[in-house]
Amino acid sequence: MVNVRIPTPLRKFTNNEAEVDVPAETIQQLIDALEKKYPGIKKRLCDDSGYIRKFINIYVGEDDIRFLQGADTKIEGKEVNIVPAIAGG
Repeated sequence: MVNVRIPTPLRKFTNNEAEVDVPAETIQQLIDALEKKYPGIKKRLCDDSGYIRKFINIYVGEDDIRFLQGADTKIEGKEVNIVPAIAGG
């Protein structure tokens, strides 16, 4: 099981839980497991083509998956953090 920290805007899908556990070995499996357990969350994380949205940052431990293998990044027992980008100016 992987511990996933859920940002406030997505907690409406997780019954307001800030952290959830799902079975997964890669980020793609994690997203699919989240969708199975919390229907509707995948659409917020991924575009219509199934790619992780540009404004969603996902970290395995302290590492941004964009600098690793993206959705194919192995989790290997680390905590996963989902962080929506914040725009401002």
